[in-house]
Parts: sequence; C-alpha cells; structure tokens
Amino acid sequence: MELDRAGSATTATTATTATTAGRPHPLGAHPADGGTNFSVWSRTASQVDLLLFDDVDDSRPSRAILLAPQENRTSSFWHVFVPGVGPGQVYAWRVHGAFDPSAGLRHDPSALLLDPYGAAVVVPERYDRGAGCRPGRDPSTAMKSVVADLAAYDWEGDTPLGRAFSRTVIYELHVRGFTVHPNSGVERRLAGTYAGLVARIPYLLSLGVTAVELMPVQAFDAQDAPPGLTNYWGYSPVSFFAPHAAYASTRDPLAALDEFRTMVKELHRAGIEVILDVVFNHTAEAGPGGPTFCWRGLDNRAYYLLDAVDQSRYRDYTGCGNTLNANHAVVRAMTIDALHHWVDHMHVDGFRFDLASIMSRDTDGTPLANPPVIYQIESDPVLAGTKLIAEAWDGGGLYQLGSFVGERWREWNGQFRDDIRRFVRGDPGTVPLLPNRVLASPDLFRGRPAEVEHSINFVACHDGFTVSDLVSYSRKHNEANGLHNTDGTDAEYSANCGVEGPSDDPAVERLRSRQVRNLLAITLISMGVPMIGMGDEARRTQGGNNNAFCQDNETSWLDWDLTGRQADLRRFVRGLVEVRLALDMTQVRHGLTLEEFLARSVVELHGVRLHQPDWSADSHALALTIRSVIGTRMVHALLNAWEEPLDFELPPVVSPRLPWRRVVDTGLDAPDDICSLGSAPAVEGSTYRAAAHSVVLLSADLRE
Repeated sequence: MELDRAGSATTATTATTATTAGRPHPLGAHPADGGTNFSVWSRTASQVDLLLFDDVDDSRPSRAILLAPQENRTSSFWHVFVPGVGPGQVYAWRVHGAFDPSAGLRHDPSALLLDPYGAAVVVPERYDRGAGCRPGRDPSTAMKSVVADLAAYDWEGDTPLGRAFSRTVIYELHVRGFTVHPNSGVERRLAGTYAGLVARIPYLLSLGVTAVELMPVQAFDAQDAPPGLTNYWGYSPVSFFAPHAAYASTRDPLAALDEFRTMVKELHRAGIEVILDVVFNHTAEAGPGGPTFCWRGLDNRAYYLLDAVDQSRYRDYTGCGNTLNANHAVVRAMTIDALHHWVDHMHVDGFRFDLASIMSRDTDGTPLANPPVIYQIESDPVLAGTKLIAEAWDGGGLYQLGSFVGERWREWNGQFRDDIRRFVRGDPGTVPLLPNRVLASPDLFRGRPAEVEHSINFVACHDGFTVSDLVSYSRKHNEANGLHNTDGTDAEYSANCGVEGPSDDPAVERLRSRQVRNLLAITLISMGVPMIGMGDEARRTQGGNNNAFCQDNETSWLDWDLTGRQADLRRFVRGLVEVRLALDMTQVRHGLTLEEFLARSVVELHGVRLHQPDWSADSHALALTIRSVIGTRMVHALLNAWEEPLDFELPPVVSPRLPWRRVVDTGLDAPDDICSLGSAPAVEGSTYRAAAHSVVLLSADLRE
C-alpha cells in the first residue's frame, strides 16, 4: 500500500508506482533492474514505512510506501523493491511500534530515520538537532538518506597501497581544518573539503609522510556541541557508511561521494595511504533525552547497551550518552559490512578505532576474554590487507594498552606519549622508562607475533595539547568551550618554559623551539610506528585549549602562515622522516617478534659513561647504542633532559676505522640540527657534548 502526500491511502496502478516484495539482502538501498531494492532490519517494529522525497528540504514525502508484514518482511528484515527509483533519490524510514523506555523500546512514528546502511546522507537547510528530541518533527528539519550506485565511479585501476607498518609515518589531520583557513592558498570554494586536501598533497609530500589518518569522515551531527558551538572533531556519527557531506565542495550528496573517492585516488597516486578514524562505540543519538536519528527508532534494545534493571537508561562507557552493543550479532554484522564498504567501495587503507576497548564489552558491559567483533575484524579476508589500529581504552575505565586482544592490531601508545613528555619536561624518575619507549615498548608488546611495530608512537594528537602548546602552557585554557574549563585532561605533562602562553622573550622561544624538536625527534627515531599531528611541524597552537572538539575556527585550523615562519622546523621534520626510513632498524621484515628482534640485535644502555646508565630519580640523561639484526648500521642516541650540557662517552664502532657521524643534534641551529645519513659530518674524539635539553643521533655505516 502507498500513501499520497497528504497521507491518504492510494492504490498503485502504474509501472512507475507499483512495488514488489523485494529481498532482504543486501541491506540498504541498492539500485538495479530499473529500480531500487530497500532493506532494513528491525526486530521490534510492528510496521515500517519507506518515505520518498523529491527534495531534502520538503516537509512532506512525495510517496509513502507501507511495507506489509506478510509480503515485505522476512524474519526481522523489512524490504521492498521500488521500480523507477534510482541514484539520487532522497528517502527515509518511518518505524511504528511500542514506545516503552523502561522495556528498552523507543519507537517513534513521527521520527524520520536514516538508513543505517545508507551510502549517502543529506542535511536540509533547516536541520535542527533539537527537533529530533521531540515528537512530531517536521520532515524538513531531518537528515535523510540518498540512493547511490556505488559501482558508478571510475577508479582508474586504483587499489589500496598495502605499505608495511615498518615503512609507515602517519600524519593525523582534520579534513576541514587542514585547508579551511583563509591563508591556505586553496581556492575558496574548495577550502575545507576533500578536494581542498587534494590541492595540498604536495605539502604532504614535502613532509615525507606516508599515510594520513583522517579524523572522522563518517557522516556526523555537527550540532552535537555546547550551545552556539559546532561539533568540529566529528566523533558524533549518524552513519557508519556515508562520508560527511559537509566536507565536499558541493551540496550534491552523490558528488560528495565521488569527491571523497577522488581524494583517496589522488593520495594513492602520491604514494600516501588513507587511514580513517572510525567511531563504532557510540552514536549522535546520545542518552535518554537525545534525538532519534536512526538506530534508536529501529531497534533500541539491539543497537545499544542498556541498563538491565531499567532499560530506559543507557550504559555510557563513552562519555557521550550511549554505547553501541558492539557484540550483538546485528551490530557486529553492520560493523563488518561498514568496514567492507570503506575498503571495497572507497579504497581506504586502514582504520583507527576510537575507544576500541568498547568493542570488547558484552551486552551487560562486562569485558570479554574473546570478543567476537574484534576477532571477526582481524580474521576477515576482505580486511586482511588493511591497517588496524586500536585506541585501546574507553571512557568507562577499561584500559587495554598492550593487552588488546588479537594479533594484527596496532595500538595508540598513550604510555609513550606520557613518558616521553615527562622526560623531556625534566620530571624525576623518568629515565628508567625510556628504554622501553624508544625500543617499541617491549614491556607492553614483547610477545606479539610476527611483527615488531605494534606501538603507534605519538606525543601529541587531536586530543590534548599540540606539540607547541606542550612547551607553551602549563595548564589547559578551555574557557571558550563553554564548560567552565572542566573539560579536557589535567594531566598534560606540559611546561611553559617560563611564560604562560605567547612570549617575545628570545630565550624562552629558543628553549621552546628546542623542546619541540626534542619531542618530534624522539617520536620519529624511536622504534614503533610514528605519528605526528596536523601542524605540529609548524608549531600550530590552540592557545592552550586541550579539548577543541567544538572549535571550528582558527583555534583548530592550520594557519598556513606558520608553515613559512617555521620553515626550519618543517625541514627538520622532513629530515627526521628521511633518516627514519633509511635506518635499517626500522625496516624489519623477518617475521620476528619484538622480543626476538631485540634479542638478536645489539642494544646497549649508557649514562654519560659507557655501560653505566643512571637509573636514579635525579637522572635526566640516557644513551643507547643499537646495532640491528640486519647489521648494516649502528646508531647511538644521546638524550639529555638536564638543564646543563653533558659530555657523553662514545662507544667504539665495530671497526675502529669507521667514524660516528652526527645526524641529529637539536642543540644546534638550523640547518646543522639535522643531516642526511649520506652527508652527516664525522665526529672526532671519544666524547660528545650534548647541549642542555637536547637529543643527538649518531650513525655509523658498517659498510664504509
């Protein structure tokens, strides 16, 4: 049965309006055979309607198709085939059923629901998040799905790059923030878009990074933010399949789909992989008082973790009001299908899973020893060549760094971040922590099979201070977020070098510049997989805001003037990347565990005197000598966090005639702070003076 625009029953009598039963597989909207098959899952619905719109801003559907349970339902799948409907058709679901929050049921027939498998989402001009929290919503204020033909794109032979982690340097960036600043040099209509990122690929190449990790590009609710502000980061998903349309240079949702794919294709042509920061832990529907966009109105009890006693309450292990029921069979299937979609149809190279530990929780929130969804992701053949990175903790206190289940997963190493920050700051008792951190954290990942690089090393990311703010602020300054500076962590392990915030004191700026180089140098020369944040190579600042999730303004955007003013730092970062990729200890492909690699390599620890590391609380210096299992090069690193220069004894190179060569010395002015392995000058004498607050890397080519 169909309804007309006013909601009255009509009878389909023509080929263009007649519908057939359709089929339950595949889920979503799939055009074929002169029409489109629609399928959605709901176990608790009593009636499901498909609403078709001529335009996203319409207040009424042009057609309303009521799915008859006897004809259009198979098990819990509701499906219909609509002839004459093809790509570009705007649609939504309407689901009838019980509204009994205490029993976990929240069906609302006045709510327009997005297709959870929809490949494109369109947002009306009058979109209103608040309207989604109230019954009787005007359809013109609701987001809607759009039918897309995913086969209608010419990839020109593109495939994911499949680069080894041992050859990977990650650059975390925000698609909009990367080029939206007026001085980005990108054409204004392209600024802040997928196409704008393409225009700035030469900049990424100039840094030498091999992968971009894009902050959330799954469609999200930009209004999920404090009053008057915008959800800038994007950790507020409304779809797990559709790219965020606002990052496209056009309002056409299908053109946005292609613009995203063109971005991926062009990055691949430049040799740069694309890793997506994905959010399979919560949705924008928030808590009990939140809006109904999709999953809540379809089958609340299946999609979310609910309190067992009072199912009107959501278990919140995310800090965002709800938690996805990740190990429910239907949610697990949706997650796998979404990952397949991004690999098969969008050609991405990998995923970073936000709050990944949530995926290890059972339906009652209890951590599972063998969580089905995590094992299914890592054993899935479609995902076999993709990079899998876990943020191995959640907002409920579950911290699984080093114990995240599975074998393929790499992990964001928050311990590396904290320990390196504290050492560089000069905290007492931090020297004993350094060997583990710079040697890929064997205390955490020693037994992981087949690969050395399980640690994703970083000292700064989107969440927290930028690298420049780490050396410019001793406390957070989040007042602009409208939360009375109560948000964001207080444990930044930062130091302002004597002045809080901007300073025109040359001595302060010299120290800050050196400390920035120290933090980046340790990150990029340590074993593991290095990641740097957008603009850290140019000392991007957020003015001390360490939780800029709602700051879609110059607080968060990359100021491209900095890239010119900080040309020496950019050169330093590029040099570090080149040195890293040339060092054989970062090219391990022997199928060894980290423990086996370290056992077969020569690793020696020193203080200022050879073989005498100082593990006391008052120590602020360490030296390490490494000769890798490959055996073509030795490196010797000097780490001095003390406020005075220190003279370090140098070990002999294997052959007495071979010299040590100075590759990195953050105590020297540019351009002498870094040299290529081939042009590094020889070091004379048996000691090396490391300046106060400096990092030195010496190298010896055993083939000379």
